[in-house]
Amino acid sequence: MITVEKTARTVEEAVQSALEELEAEKDNVDIEILEQPTKGIFGILGSKNAKVRVTLKEKKTTEKSVNREIENKEIRITEYTLEKERARKFLRDVLEAMDIKAEIRVKDINESLYINLSGPKMGMIIGRRGQTLDSLQYLVSLVVNKDKERDSFVKVILDTEDYRRKREETLQRLARRLADRARKTGKNIELEPMNPYERRIIHSTLQEVEGITTFSEGEEPYRKVIISNK
Repeated sequence: MITVEKTARTVEEAVQSALEELEAEKDNVDIEILEQPTKGIFGILGSKNAKVRVTLKEKKTTEKSVNREIENKEIRITEYTLEKERARKFLRDVLEAMDIKAEIRVKDINESLYINLSGPKMGMIIGRRGQTLDSLQYLVSLVVNKDKERDSFVKVILDTEDYRRKREETLQRLARRLADRARKTGKNIELEPMNPYERRIIHSTLQEVEGITTFSEGEEPYRKVIISNK
């Protein structure tokens, strides 16, 4: 059972922050409101954030469901072979159009496709703050999941030169530094718009930091994380 607790200005923001960290939808979790938000005197003194506990629902297992899962896994082996080739062909065509030579390695881990590119001109693939890499990853995902039902979508992760790990470490350092600033100034810190994956890194890094809470606001693709001093 996986459970996270989140605080934010409203119950909705706290729940959304928890869902982003768990990578889950509302239908797949149990939500418990631990504390309702209060405005306090003049909306400032004695105010309190909302606090929620969000738990992933456990899937019930029966003999029939186990047999079905085994059958599905056998089918998925064939599907993954097709999906890997589909992803490899699409990337090969895109890279050729960009006049970029690269080795494409595709493997499936935990029902996700991990694709790594290596070669010269990888900076062009990464782009500014990984935007080109993210866009290409999105396109590969569309190609791989074409005509699929939502519950059978395959997660695609595209990487090159270990960029994802390096970016994660950079965001973790940034999150801690800005949390210190929020604590010292008592003011909210607003980060630049990020994709859901990067926002989850910020939320996860600061969820146990005393005196600090995080929440997201705005609409995609301009949704951003706010670091707040409790």
